[in-house]
Amino acid sequence: MSAHPIETTPQAYGYPLLIKQLLHSAMATAPQQEIVYADQRRHTYTEFHVRIQRLGNLLRQRDIRPGNTVAVMDWDSHRYLECFFAVPMLGSVLQTVNVRLSPEQILYTLNHAQADIILINAEFLEVFNQIRGELTTAKQFILLTDTGTAAPDGFAGEYEQLLAQSDDQCEFPDFDENARATTFYTTGTTGLPKGVYFSHRQLVLHTLGATAGLALAPQQGRLHRDDVYMPLTPMFHVHAWGLPYVATMAGLKQVYPGRYVPATILKLIATEKVTFSHCVPTILHMILSAPTCKDVDLSHWKMIIGGSAMTSSLTQTARDLGIDVFTGYGMSETCPILSLAQLDTADIGTERDIPTRVKTGRPLPLVALRTVDAAMQDCPHDGKTTGEVVVRSPWLTQGYLHNPQASAELWEGGWLHTQDIGNIDQRGYLQVTDRIKDVIKTGGEWVSSLEIEEIIARHPAVAEVAVVGVKDSKWGERPLALVVLKADQAGKIDSDTIRKHVLAVAEAGGISKYGVPDRIEFVTALARTSVGKLNKRVIREQYPS
Repeated sequence: MSAHPIETTPQAYGYPLLIKQLLHSAMATAPQQEIVYADQRRHTYTEFHVRIQRLGNLLRQRDIRPGNTVAVMDWDSHRYLECFFAVPMLGSVLQTVNVRLSPEQILYTLNHAQADIILINAEFLEVFNQIRGELTTAKQFILLTDTGTAAPDGFAGEYEQLLAQSDDQCEFPDFDENARATTFYTTGTTGLPKGVYFSHRQLVLHTLGATAGLALAPQQGRLHRDDVYMPLTPMFHVHAWGLPYVATMAGLKQVYPGRYVPATILKLIATEKVTFSHCVPTILHMILSAPTCKDVDLSHWKMIIGGSAMTSSLTQTARDLGIDVFTGYGMSETCPILSLAQLDTADIGTERDIPTRVKTGRPLPLVALRTVDAAMQDCPHDGKTTGEVVVRSPWLTQGYLHNPQASAELWEGGWLHTQDIGNIDQRGYLQVTDRIKDVIKTGGEWVSSLEIEEIIARHPAVAEVAVVGVKDSKWGERPLALVVLKADQAGKIDSDTIRKHVLAVAEAGGISKYGVPDRIEFVTALARTSVGKLNKRVIREQYPS
């Protein structure tokens, strides 16, 4: 029996799932709510809506049409939020440029995405000047500045001045909800960055799915209309995890900090009463280590941690300050949020509290998430048996831009392959135990680098740690631990102390003895990607054996 489409009245409106639809409820219920940019600017949602229309007209005046690509190089700002809406609402494609890549990589992404116009913060003009002569498609440029920097020769002008000259009424048309809305590039640790892309439909459904997942929490990790939102994941990275769209749809007060400076972030938390953020563990550690942290009340702050594994020790430090910290999971290819590690009310404050917060989490609504063996058969949900994490949801990238071979590998068998290994317990919580490429194969066993990192991070002298496998003639590989000590512990702790700490866990049956590192090196910093993740490829290159 075949399914039949519903009958449609000729006069009925089909309501395509377009990004412009995310504005309706906020404009109806919170038109006077504020959007704040650092100490530079604040305006209402009503003004925000007008600015979106001005930006739409400005881009049309620059001959930007449906299908053209608008690239943005900026820190987190009100301008970026305006681009999140106005650019795709025109039917154009927003390219969020990772400004932390090398100039050569930035050039590659702009040319590969076929950018037509670039909106560029004055802070990046030096990089821009290095690559300007090699841009193949981008011929128009608009300056973004907080300091009154004059637009260089060949620029159309400065953003605010051009916006003020543009009409404040712009009609954003309906079109196919499957039209591409955004493009950005993965910060993978091998090869050239790969372009991922998302449609209007995918972004709207991700917004709804993430909102539902956050709002359904009865107590811990819940997002609601009284929250004040500030992103601490760059807006160039997976749409700042999609949370600016969530915050805008919900009509929340939003605070954009510009470049991430701990003192500035802490000041904004205090003055603007920020209650909801998200970041990688490195940023949280940086904030909690700042001298002014002790002077700010963080007890009303909710924080999603993603991008890298969250340790129980950092979680406990945050909880001691009253921060409601918990893990979220996703990838550039998944738009990104797939799961959240929210607690059941009965588990808050119990022995399950910290261990649950650092899990990878339970899937959002509309996410089908499995752990599978090599034959794509489901692993049992016993919290022990590991397999590759594969997913389906309506907001996963459908491929890599101009890269059919990598796209086919990503979607082999009709499921998106995350390249993560993990297990699922009886309560439905996923725990990622490692990346496939980071598992340490030693003595005939597979040892999780993340598990060893978690154990070492529990030592009170340790600030940060990375564990990788290095070649060994006898065992195949052996774990090497790179440890950053807390500032007041440098020179007081030796490698044998850390090794004994791990060995004690192994002797108690917590891990295999093969997981106890033979080598522990103390370093002042760990290699990281442009978005703050540990760059284990670089670490392995630094320590080949």
